[in-house]
Amino acid sequence: MAHVNRVLRSINDEDATRCVDIFLRPEGSIGFEEYRRDVEDGRGWFPIGGHSSRVFHEESAALAAAMRDVPWLRRIAGSAWQAGIARTPEQA
Repeated sequence: MAHVNRVLRSINDEDATRCVDIFLRPEGSIGFEEYRRDVEDGRGWFPIGGHSSRVFHEESAALAAAMRDVPWLRRIAGSAWQAGIARTPEQA
């Protein structure tokens, strides 16, 4: 049986053409990846960030790294946090 990561959090951009997933690996470490999709292409999401091999021990650390390294995520998450509908990495 293949080992599958479990997504802890998925954050989409405004157009739902990019997302960042924070995930839990089977052995217990945390990671994240940025994905892209073309709405007219039914094949799904494609990894584009090259972050999936990075290892974190806390979800908040992975989210903080994603915020630092994925420019559009800072904009999206910052807006959500200001509106009070999302937790900051420190609150996660």
